[in-house]
Amino acid sequence: MRTDVDPRLTDAALALAVALVLAVVIAADPAGRASAPAYGFAVFFGALLLVRRRAPRLVLVLTLIAVFGYYILDLPPVGMVLPATGALFSAAEQRRTPWAVGAAAVLLAVATFFRLIDDAPEAGLNGYTFVTEVALAAAAIALGAAVRLTREARERTARIAELTAAEQQRAADARLQEERLRMARDLHDTIGHTLSVAALHAGVATEAEDAAASRRALGRVRQATSDALRELRRTVKILRSDRAPDQAPVLGLAAVDPLLTVARDSGLRVVTEMAVPSDALAPSVDAAAYRIVQESVTNILRHADARTLRLRARVVDGILSLEISDDGSLGREPVGEGSGIRGMRERAELLGGRLTARPAPGGFLVEARIPVDGEETR
Repeated sequence: MRTDVDPRLTDAALALAVALVLAVVIAADPAGRASAPAYGFAVFFGALLLVRRRAPRLVLVLTLIAVFGYYILDLPPVGMVLPATGALFSAAEQRRTPWAVGAAAVLLAVATFFRLIDDAPEAGLNGYTFVTEVALAAAAIALGAAVRLTREARERTARIAELTAAEQQRAADARLQEERLRMARDLHDTIGHTLSVAALHAGVATEAEDAAASRRALGRVRQATSDALRELRRTVKILRSDRAPDQAPVLGLAAVDPLLTVARDSGLRVVTEMAVPSDALAPSVDAAAYRIVQESVTNILRHADARTLRLRARVVDGILSLEISDDGSLGREPVGEGSGIRGMRERAELLGGRLTARPAPGGFLVEARIPVDGEETR
């Protein structure tokens, strides 16, 4: 794993490098004019770089002044640009490139001026040609700009990675929320249906006049409660598991007969009109249709004093048309839209369809229209 170097260590290394290079150039003076003041300037040029991040422009200005002071004192020649390379690099790295270019231009102009007015071969600037100094200044500025651009690119990459991770986390949270809603709808539909059946047959057992009828009703209660407990155990197992659960068998319209049998056992007359080919529906649509029928039957058993339940399902022009109605309006208490109807509507809308649940002449009607291809919408 990559670890960033402490900036203070980098600054100290750069300061030491500049001071040592200048000290070597001073020591190599052919005229032998190396002295303590010259070495002191070398140390000063290097020491300025210790604060280059906090004050890059100040470091650049002080470096220029020190270069001019160095030559005013007639110290061993080290060139006009060499002492300022660290300052030029730092200014460009710290987004002060125009200042670095301006400072380099001043140094080159001064060096050129002295070359033009002094033809002596031993002149203080004769060891450094104009082209060399231009190249040195350009290299220092370009290197500083390159380091800055590389750092900014790395920061942008890290930011993009951070945003990508956040987006992936949001997507994972959304998927988790969708799964929770799906489980809540399934649990509501299954438990609501089985408990309604249990309550219905418990009432039958209580009012039964013979022991055989009472036993049959209690058997239905036991079966319904067993189904409810099994569904609860499966849901709890999924919630406790740290891995993706195995998919439960998907029930469809072909499995609605047990639901209708419960309705018949409760005394309802059931009328069905099923015109849906076995392979006409996508699995998600088939499952949603089953849940809609299940919840509708549950609501009829729970809320309506009905005598007849009608179920009609057909496919027309690529649309599944599903209608569940009853004639129990006289015994139905006025109710608002509960979680059951809301869950049915969500199932239909997730698959690009729509669902209405409303009073109808003599009873109540649940009507759904869902595309058979089942392309989910978000």
